[in-house]
Amino acid sequence: MAIDSPFDHRDKCAIVGIGATDFSKNSGRSDLTLATQAALAAIEDAGLSPRDIDGIVRCSHDTVYQHDLAHALGIPNVTFWCDVGPGGVAPAGMVGQAVAAILSGQATAVLVFRELNGRSGRRYGLAGATQPRVGGAGSYDEFFNPYGLLTPGQAFALIARRHMAEYGTTSEQLGHIAVICRKRANANPAAQMYGRPLSLEDYLNARMISDPLRLYDFCLETDGACAVVVTSTERARDLRNPPVLIRAVAQAGMPKPQPGLMFPVLMRDSITELPAKYAAETLYRRAGLGPADIDVAQLYDCFTITVLLELEDWGFCKKGEGGPFVASGAIDLDGEIPINTAGGHLSEGYIHGMNHVLEGVRQIRGTSTSQVPGAETCLVATTPLPPGSGLILRSDR
Repeated sequence: MAIDSPFDHRDKCAIVGIGATDFSKNSGRSDLTLATQAALAAIEDAGLSPRDIDGIVRCSHDTVYQHDLAHALGIPNVTFWCDVGPGGVAPAGMVGQAVAAILSGQATAVLVFRELNGRSGRRYGLAGATQPRVGGAGSYDEFFNPYGLLTPGQAFALIARRHMAEYGTTSEQLGHIAVICRKRANANPAAQMYGRPLSLEDYLNARMISDPLRLYDFCLETDGACAVVVTSTERARDLRNPPVLIRAVAQAGMPKPQPGLMFPVLMRDSITELPAKYAAETLYRRAGLGPADIDVAQLYDCFTITVLLELEDWGFCKKGEGGPFVASGAIDLDGEIPINTAGGHLSEGYIHGMNHVLEGVRQIRGTSTSQVPGAETCLVATTPLPPGSGLILRSDR
């Protein structure tokens, strides 16, 4: 069980500004340009100027560093900065670091950003070249790479197959996740898959990529950037938009971690369990809330199977019941727990969880293109691999 922080951070900080670039396959812009555009949009949305920003949090996978972004924005002095990572597990943790900086007095307004040319530049789903000799770089290098287990898609295919073997999960059930995310994207003009409907038949007829995962089980590769501005709730109430309160944040690893394993799918007692379970215990306790109190969720969907596992591990259904749960319509807009209401990584864009944070803010503001009526709490879960993180946003009403 994780140890709570020595102070109660419930509702003491808020997200006051959000910004994003367009999401595309070829941005034609540098990573720094993308980061700057998203940051300026978030600062403007907050009703602030770059001179008001004194903290910057970046993802450790970003190519843009804090001092470069500060220079591009014209920020005169950064009194707090840090890196959080890796990749997709970072966004909720990045917001958590902004909260810590503000509550500890190290900064007053913190910019949190994520940028990547994830299609035209570095493509995270591709395998790197294997070396002719192995050893000395961890178990993954020695026991997996030489035998062809090289990519995230292959690793999560093993997880999906195991879930099918243990619980009877079917491809059709995974397909419901892809179809529902596409429905949300078709209501969102900013989504990469806007105007491109997807039926369950389309899903099942798509080519197999890594059995049992098909084309539409995989997230998009995206060029783009997202940013948010975090400040104290007291200050937020004097700014342009109603504050979206950060009820609680949490980070968590897993028991018996495997150092050096980027995708430790074969080295755990249960490969159908994600860090979400451990982050959830801490986050719900810190928030004083539970799954029944969540109105809408933005779940990290690098693959359809991660959504199914997160629904189970965040307590929205019992372990092993994720397949029937999603097939029942429970994750649709009028369902028990609507998810990924901008289209998610599967159909909006893949900015490693940061676009989920932005959509969580929109849901609480009431400005989403697929708005959940009366939504007052939103879970944002960025936990595909250990370590993981999550946050709960809520209305100030």
